[in-house]
Amino acid sequence: MSAPLAVSLGDPAGVGPELIAEAWLRRGEAGLAPFCVVGGATVLIHAAGSRGVELDVRQVRSLAEAGEAFGAALPVIDFEHDCPPSLGSPSREGARLALHSLTRATSLALSGEASGVVTGPIAKSKLAAEGFTQPGQTEFLADACGLPHEDAVMMLAGPSLRTVPLTVHEPLAAVPGLITRALIEHKARIVARALARDFGLPDPRIAVTGLNPHAGEDGRMGREDIAVIAPAIAALRAEGLSITGPHPADALFAARERNRYDVALCMYHDQALIPIKTLDFDQGVNVTLGLPIVRTSPDHGTAFAIAGKGLASAGAMIAALRMAGECAGRRTASEAG
Repeated sequence: MSAPLAVSLGDPAGVGPELIAEAWLRRGEAGLAPFCVVGGATVLIHAAGSRGVELDVRQVRSLAEAGEAFGAALPVIDFEHDCPPSLGSPSREGARLALHSLTRATSLALSGEASGVVTGPIAKSKLAAEGFTQPGQTEFLADACGLPHEDAVMMLAGPSLRTVPLTVHEPLAAVPGLITRALIEHKARIVARALARDFGLPDPRIAVTGLNPHAGEDGRMGREDIAVIAPAIAALRAEGLSITGPHPADALFAARERNRYDVALCMYHDQALIPIKTLDFDQGVNVTLGLPIVRTSPDHGTAFAIAGKGLASAGAMIAALRMAGECAGRRTASEAG
């Protein structure tokens, strides 16, 4: 049996704490593996109260204790790390708690005390004042694992679709110059290994989008598709990967097309995120592939404007916790076998 998951609180002024609380309350019906939150006991209780529910929390000093407590109360480690509730109003004190929670949850996963880490949504601008220098939590996890940022691959996963953006937070004008054969091949290999290891897909089918409309239409709408993307796909296919493309992105996400692949490798941020958020907005999970630890996160932000108003859906948080537990279980079974 896998160890409990470590959950970072996210920004305590956002929707993360209330959704973590609701996920624990729905743990049975959702089939969630045991998890433990790092810090913020007062924040969690107050956030749950804003949704009209009473939350039982229990202080634990180890993840082993968390597993024992999970059925009766929400386990919280590092109980002394807390801050006054301030739903919708981010503060420096809250940012400090968020950074501690993220750092400690990651270290628990790296040490093996936790089977994986599920990260609540953060406000990066607030964390910057506390020494958070990475572009996002994905890069933070890569640094913590001692890996270059390009080895930590972001995948968005929902019930209908999985997508991977080849380039992430880059200006659209810069994307064509960033797309290289080496980048496509490197990320596709990481995706294939991770889907086999963590998702039980020994020969995952990867569909690669084109960069230009109609995948360039034989060079008439841009040559990147035939000069860069197609040769990379050919090289990967020669290695034995089940990979196809470049496919016109405007047709690849139709229902009948989605049955033909397990993941779509997309050229840029919106090409990957628009379809997943259209199809699976309330159940989308951000998964970091390529790490020595399991990491998932709900695919939404802090949503300060609706924090504490009972409007935020817990679907993505529940999906992130469920997926992390399933991936951790596969790793544990593989190592035992």
